[in-house]
Amino acid sequence: MRIHRLHAAAAGLLAELAAAGCSPEHPPIQSCEPGDGLVPDCRFQNPEDLVPAPGATEILVSQFGGMAGEAQGSLVALRPADGRIRTLFPDPAAAPEPEAAWGDPACPPPPAFSPHGIDIEQLDDGRHALYVVNHAGRESVEMFEVTPGADVSLTWRGCVEAPENGFFNDLVVLRDGGFWVSHMFPRDANLLWTVLRMQLTGHAPGLVYRWQPDAGFTAIPGTAARFANGVEKSADERFLFLNSYLGSRVLKVDVSRGEVVASAEVSSPDNLAWDGGTLLAASHLASLADSMSCQELESGSCGFRFQIVAIDPADMSTEVRLDHAGPPMGGATVALPFDGALYLGTFAGDRIARAGDPGGRP
Repeated sequence: MRIHRLHAAAAGLLAELAAAGCSPEHPPIQSCEPGDGLVPDCRFQNPEDLVPAPGATEILVSQFGGMAGEAQGSLVALRPADGRIRTLFPDPAAAPEPEAAWGDPACPPPPAFSPHGIDIEQLDDGRHALYVVNHAGRESVEMFEVTPGADVSLTWRGCVEAPENGFFNDLVVLRDGGFWVSHMFPRDANLLWTVLRMQLTGHAPGLVYRWQPDAGFTAIPGTAARFANGVEKSADERFLFLNSYLGSRVLKVDVSRGEVVASAEVSSPDNLAWDGGTLLAASHLASLADSMSCQELESGSCGFRFQIVAIDPADMSTEVRLDHAGPPMGGATVALPFDGALYLGTFAGDRIARAGDPGGRP
């Protein structure tokens, strides 16, 4: 009886995954008019992740090219004060450094570029580092030095290629130059079968790797996840916060002990960002078919409902800060506090949306 129920559930999920186009309940959004407290800026390519640049005048944007690196992406800087956008990488006018000063000395400059998760940190030596998950040409973490200023600049400093079958999503930079990076599931796995197992049996092939210059990649105990997604760290780098996307949990892992010490229930959590002492999780409230079909979007924005959920890192209690469906944007992947407003990115669409007034409160 249990097998029959499993087969029926599998058939239903496969039918969902095979659906073409966005669900009629969540059609693509083409209008770029403000609405429901959100102001869109429709000049981007899948702005999946956002981080503040040092100097607090610009937001660094990861323009996603796809999980398989099927399209070129880029890193751009948005200055909210006047709306200016600058391309930072790839920049044809600026050649990469001739040697890899960071990461693996044997890792060459990227042959192609499709950024995904990004993170910025001031290292122990005082320099600012931006690390980027790259899917194009190879699976890697690309490392850039950020030169602060009114107009920040990036210099490619090195990279690290993923271990065999590594399939990365998001990362956090450690102050000693290492990083933690989420591994969704094996890169050579059958997508539909893997998703079915994660959805229906609790299969948890995802995890978080630690990378250090002297040790390479090691799996962090306690980070098994059903589609490991967004990651963040505590200020003392003791705790790792990990989004289990298909497990609908945000896990708090004590890295020194290698175990989950608390968790929060959040529907399909994507990326995490700090808002002072509170974590913000972008949460998807959509069918898997909606989410996957939006990856085929050619214009406008994916339309499905999302929430921005505030999490107290001490006790992992939650509060919904924003709940939105429909125009002017759906499918938010990140909520970045910046100058008193929230800036929302998405994995599928041409826009960033602002919630709240700059200099005020969201």
